[in-house]
Amino acid sequence: MMKNVLVTGCSRGIGFETVKNFAIRQNITVLAVARSKDGLNRLVKECNSINPKFQLHTLSLDLAEVKSIEIIVKYVSENMDNLLDGIIHNAGYLINKPFLKITQKELETSFNINALSPFILTQKLMPYFTKNTHVLYISSMGGVQGSKKFPGLSSYSTSKSTLITLTECLSEEFKMTDFTFNCLALGAVQTEMLSKAFPGYKAPLSANEMGEFIAKFFIDGKKYFNGQLIPISLTTP
Repeated sequence: MMKNVLVTGCSRGIGFETVKNFAIRQNITVLAVARSKDGLNRLVKECNSINPKFQLHTLSLDLAEVKSIEIIVKYVSENMDNLLDGIIHNAGYLINKPFLKITQKELETSFNINALSPFILTQKLMPYFTKNTHVLYISSMGGVQGSKKFPGLSSYSTSKSTLITLTECLSEEFKMTDFTFNCLALGAVQTEMLSKAFPGYKAPLSANEMGEFIAKFFIDGKKYFNGQLIPISLTTP
């Protein structure tokens, strides 16, 4: 039974809706991390309206900063009984810009949030993993080899592809444990990030529909999958 779960990128969109879907369930405590304090406050209000007994902790942090990871680890050790049953690495940073105009700072921010922070967070939090911990990386169809690619998304797609390889590496390196690592590559979902990448496009799935799927997969998927890249896509624009 899952108990303590960390979810990143929760102030809006898919992460926000994923946490709301956890609020429906019993015996799950969530630590929600996002940059927007206002978004997290809104998340707390909506979760309380769903289930007043839902245990929700929040931290307003920028995952591009190294100190943020230290704060998360400290919080888990002091406020979550030194135990973590799972992580959903959902935070993402998208740049929609021609390749020749992407600055080094933008590239570094993209990789820090999309690739390095999931890598280091998993590494630093592993001492707190319980026997049945499930680590779920949220990638993109844009990061899948052979999938359709789009102009302006070179930084985002490249950084998100890192999560796919990381999933495969960790499942092999820790195959003698009961830890589970999986990666979901999402297609078009109606979020602010999608609107930024494809202005005017209408996706076939809502953020709430995807959040519901992710919450269910996170709880049940480890029974059937480990080290897998699973495309969750009706379409890409």
